[in-house]
Amino acid sequence: MPLPLDGMRVLDLTNIMAGPYCAMVLGDLGAEVIKVESPEGDSTRTFEPHVNGESYCFAVLNRNKKSISVDMKAPEGRDILTRIAAQSDIVIESFRPGVVKRLGIDYESIRKLKPEIIYASISGFGQTGPCGKKGGFDIIAQGMSGIMMMTGYPGGRPAKVGIAMNDIACGVTALYGILGAFISKLRYRTGQYLETSLLEAGLAWSIWEFGAYFGSGETPKATGTRHRRSAPYQAFRSKDGYVTVGASGDKLWKVFCEQVVGQPQWLDDKLFASNPLRVKNVEALQKLIESIFTTQTTAYWVEKLDAAGVPGGPVYTYNQTLADPQVLHRQMVYDIDHPRIGSMKTLGLPLKSNGQLTKIRKPAPLHGQHTREVLQQAGYTDSDIASLIERSVVHESMVTA
Repeated sequence: MPLPLDGMRVLDLTNIMAGPYCAMVLGDLGAEVIKVESPEGDSTRTFEPHVNGESYCFAVLNRNKKSISVDMKAPEGRDILTRIAAQSDIVIESFRPGVVKRLGIDYESIRKLKPEIIYASISGFGQTGPCGKKGGFDIIAQGMSGIMMMTGYPGGRPAKVGIAMNDIACGVTALYGILGAFISKLRYRTGQYLETSLLEAGLAWSIWEFGAYFGSGETPKATGTRHRRSAPYQAFRSKDGYVTVGASGDKLWKVFCEQVVGQPQWLDDKLFASNPLRVKNVEALQKLIESIFTTQTTAYWVEKLDAAGVPGGPVYTYNQTLADPQVLHRQMVYDIDHPRIGSMKTLGLPLKSNGQLTKIRKPAPLHGQHTREVLQQAGYTDSDIASLIERSVVHESMVTA
């Protein structure tokens, strides 16, 4: 059974994280993804650690793709991209706004060659507006979207989310936009242009905070691991670490008091009589719970929570996460063979289905590994390709046994 996007071609003109993530998932869904890299390569190819000269981080983010290396500043390089774009179904780009127009590979230029093209632009702040021409990275977007001011602990300095949250949010937003445009194309036979940004995509995930601000004027501040609307809903210190608890509803709160911590008298305490009151008095609540939790280990409390049916779990270090039986059972650590790295681990597929929906088909490419193949498909002869290589318009890497 073919994958959903089998037979679709994606021209990936993106760099670093947001766009490459989006293109990777399109590859997981079966699309042929042509990743275009400059002669220097994607910026993440420089990221440590390197194994046999290849960035492990790049390899994890760029599976299910082909790589061509093209000098986009050269007129012949731009001609190559235009020709490949005209043979593609989807184009994704993440240049600073205005660059693709100067290169002649913007939406309007490509649409003249292929009216049904789906073209997606990813940027730091959007294609228009006061910051429209400004370049942006994840940390800039985290700061401008208010996320850094609501992350960390009260009274501390602004904190970045531990992962590249705005980058991934932007990649996911572009992904569902592209898939939505593809469904529209199947129904109405028209392509379209779409764009999103690191700022907007991250801001769009601040649902509770947005509601509270416009509902009551509340400006969200850092709360550590606490929820702004529920309690107890946070990480509590145990004898040997931390344990998370989600017992905010009155029913779960009752079970938590009676069956987990053995403190039924807490149910009669007026400070904790309802969820809003528990949120208001969360400092006192945390002290009470931690006075009990610190007498036993995290594993003990997780077992008690599970037995009572109260949501809870351990707070892991990342190495513990990757060794967790549930994570391994769900195949989120996946073995794959890379042409230079050799046997390596890559992140597994987070989406499971009873059909053929996503698949890890091949490892990340070497820089320019598929230059010759893609140019041949675009109609270039061997002598054309040899000339382009000799004049450094394109670059290729050979896979050696």
